[in-house]
Amino acid sequence: MDPHSLVDLTEDKEVDAEFMYTVKWKETETPFEKRMEKYSMSSSLPHHLEIHWFSIINSCVTVLLLTGFLATILMRVLKNDFMKYAQDEEAADDQEETGWKYIHGDVFRFPTHNSLFAASLGSGTQLFTLTIFIFMLALVGVFYPYNRGALFTALVVIYALTSGISGYTSASFYCQLEGKSWVRNLLLTGCLFCGPLFLTFCFLNTVAITYTTTAALPFGTIVVIILIWTLVTSPLLVLGGIAGKNSKAEFQAPCRTTKYPREIPPLPWYRSAIPQMAMAGFLPFSAIYIELYYIFASVWGHRIYTIYSILFIVFIILIIVTAFITVALTYFQLAAEDHQWWWRSFLCGGSTGLFIYAYCLYYYYARSDMSGFMQTSFFFGYMACICYGFFLMLGTVGFRAALLFVRHIYRSIKCE
Repeated sequence: MDPHSLVDLTEDKEVDAEFMYTVKWKETETPFEKRMEKYSMSSSLPHHLEIHWFSIINSCVTVLLLTGFLATILMRVLKNDFMKYAQDEEAADDQEETGWKYIHGDVFRFPTHNSLFAASLGSGTQLFTLTIFIFMLALVGVFYPYNRGALFTALVVIYALTSGISGYTSASFYCQLEGKSWVRNLLLTGCLFCGPLFLTFCFLNTVAITYTTTAALPFGTIVVIILIWTLVTSPLLVLGGIAGKNSKAEFQAPCRTTKYPREIPPLPWYRSAIPQMAMAGFLPFSAIYIELYYIFASVWGHRIYTIYSILFIVFIILIIVTAFITVALTYFQLAAEDHQWWWRSFLCGGSTGLFIYAYCLYYYYARSDMSGFMQTSFFFGYMACICYGFFLMLGTVGFRAALLFVRHIYRSIKCE
């Protein structure tokens, strides 16, 4: 802007031009943690905040209406079932049972691959606990803007410290399912989430080193993470597993399980696992769909996400809807006299993770400007690990809700 520093660029030749700027430092009383708020809370934010709250209210109303309708229908159907079965008991004893009461001798038959099932529950419980702790730290104000390292550090440390929870949950449930190889079950629990994550990290870090980018973690940091896993995560996992094995808890089943399983009647295609998973994942995903864009734009773009309270509300909605839709589908499955609900409830609960990964494809091609092998591999690699974590966490929520429901309905009737 200085007229005395003009440089003539009309001729086609190289010209040396000096660029200068001046800075004035002004002392401020604003603490360091809050200095970036004026950029993240800029004039555009009230508009975004308004959209956020509108989307949350919209999701809440939609979800409440749908769950309300489902709850009303389910409660009415269950009430009719209880009345019908009570009348049947008063009537002739040789009257044939139908519906979900008919399979009371098979409904608590333990699932196949019980070690993998218990390990999935253990890992899912740990990830759920980790998520709750992260939200608590976020709501307190630990993760202020432009300090992304704090989130990753908290994830690593809290994951390491909560590994005892996964060991305890997995080993105790595995022993309830009358499993014998609890050591093998603990190894499976330790590797179920960490294994795929470690392999993905090794591949992506190698790609980053090849491209010589700052995204590659330095050798010292990798050594620290390995030491944390060796000295903290593994011992806590083993201690939790020993405590779970020694808890001697027995599986609480209101009905006795018969010696031989009943044959499952032929069912229509829409009652099979894949269509049920598609139905179960769609409703929870629709509740978090709008918020996903803001999270993706923050993690993979240049936006700043600071409204953790809204995110926590969305998370609570996600948990409630997942639990409810899994319970509803479990009831319909049992009413069709299909007693293999254990794995189905877990898969239906976790299917939202598959929907989130499908959204990744849409975001990559429609919303982001990412290209090239490195960006593509980083995006799809790490998002696969995150969605896998969601699958385990929400699958655990779905199964726990279904187990409570199944125990409740079979406790409410008289089974001979």
